This record gives sequence, C-alpha cells and structure tokens, in this order.
Amino acid sequence: MTDIAVVILVGQEGLHIRRCLERLQSLEPRQVFVVESQPSDGTHEIAVEMGAFTVFNKWPGLYAIQFNWALDNLPIETKWVLRLDADEYLTPETIGRLKVALEDGSLDDVNGLTLELKRKFMGGEIHHGTNGIRLLRVWRFGKGRLEDRAMDEHAVVEGKVVDFEGAFYDDNLNSFEWWQQKHRGYAKREAMDAISLFNNPERLKNPSATDRKKIKYYRLPRYLRALAYFFLRYVVKRGFLDGRAGWRWHFWQGLWYRWIVDREIGRMRMTNNAV
Repeated sequence: MTDIAVVILVGQEGLHIRRCLERLQSLEPRQVFVVESQPSDGTHEIAVEMGAFTVFNKWPGLYAIQFNWALDNLPIETKWVLRLDADEYLTPETIGRLKVALEDGSLDDVNGLTLELKRKFMGGEIHHGTNGIRLLRVWRFGKGRLEDRAMDEHAVVEGKVVDFEGAFYDDNLNSFEWWQQKHRGYAKREAMDAISLFNNPERLKNPSATDRKKIKYYRLPRYLRALAYFFLRYVVKRGFLDGRAGWRWHFWQGLWYRWIVDREIGRMRMTNNAV
C-alpha cells in the first residue's frame, strides 16, 4: 500500500463521494478519512461501504479550521497526507507517479508537493485562461497546516516544496443554480478577507504569495478590476478557445463572481475600512 493518508472534508457530497473514492483505489492509500459536518445525504453510507474511516465534526465556520482539526484529531499513521475535496480526483498518471515517488527515496529531502489544477465546468474542460495553477496538496504529516483565512486557504509546509509532475481535476456535478448560490456565499467571505487584509498591517508588511496577488488586484478601482480580470482571462490568455465552456467559466467565475465580491465590499464599507 502507498504510505499516504487521504483527508476529505464533506458536507453533503452524495453526488461526488463514490467517484472520488473509486478513483483513489488505484493509489492504494493506507488510510482514507472522510470528515462530515452536515447530516448525511448518503455520503456517510457510501464512504463506509467503500472502506473509508468516517468521523463527524460540527462545521466550525471555515474550511481551514476544519481541516486543521482533522490533522490534529484523526488517527493518521502515515508519512504523507493528501488533501482532496469530494468533487476532485487525481489523474491516473498522477497516481502512478505518486506511488513510485513516495516509495523510491527520491523525495527524502522534500516535505511538500504541488499538483497542477485542472478544471471541468458545465460539461467542458477548461484549458485556457486559468491554466497553470499549482496547489500544494501532498505533504509530510506533521509538516503542514492550512492558512487560517476565510478564502483561498493554502497549505503552508515547513521545508522544501517541489512541483510534482502530476495533476488533479476539480469537476463538480451539481446544478448551475447550486454553483451560483455557493459563490454568493464565497463572495461574502472573499469581501471579508479583502477587508481584513487591508486592515492588518502585519499581513500588508509580510504578505504571503496569495496576499501579494490580492493586494495588487484590490488596489485597482472597484468593478473596473473585475472587467480587467475577465479581459485578461478571456482575451489575453485566450479563454475563448474553450468555446461555450470557456465563455461560461470566464464570464461567471471571472466576471460575475468578482463583480459581486466588489458589491459586497461596497456594502461593507458602511462599517469597515475596505479597499
């Protein structure tokens, strides 16, 4: 078996959990943990059926807090940890390379691995505009935790981190109405995080890589920055080459979402010093 523990946080993920766990089988992880936070919609039964260790922990309000709770409280016994969401899965090629690399000694001086994020949206795959994003999803147990922030939380790992030749897919199967509602919630959290960033001298003085990008973006004029971001993705980075799926992805996630984030910031300016 591969000396890795997979940690999956779920709310109501009956639509995705079987696919996620089935595609993990060829990795042969020593441990698979499913951490639930809402009444089961079938997720629990499927996870148990497929051999995952399931545990319930009341939702603490932020993904990072829940994931760090899992790191602190689950009976993890492996050298490595893989963070996945239920609507994500590794490519077969990535699984093959991970199985070899985690056992052959080539990563002895490495504590973290980034993987390329690939995305499917509304029935099509996105190849342009937001390609090339890498996220730290595999790390040595005990060497990494998630940033304590409202949005865009990333793993922070002690020691050497390398870009691994591998990828995972974000491929959500829920309805578009569900997606919109979820992103309305995200917009409120993103607005709160932007306000918090510019009200925190320490974060401004010593910004993380994520914060550096946010500082540059949020110093642009409100609403105009959303239009500029859409133009960058859809035109300059050739998002239009992905046809209908590309238009939908870049319009809704690149323009509409950023627009309502700015709307939320405007609403919060009544009581907060916002950007």
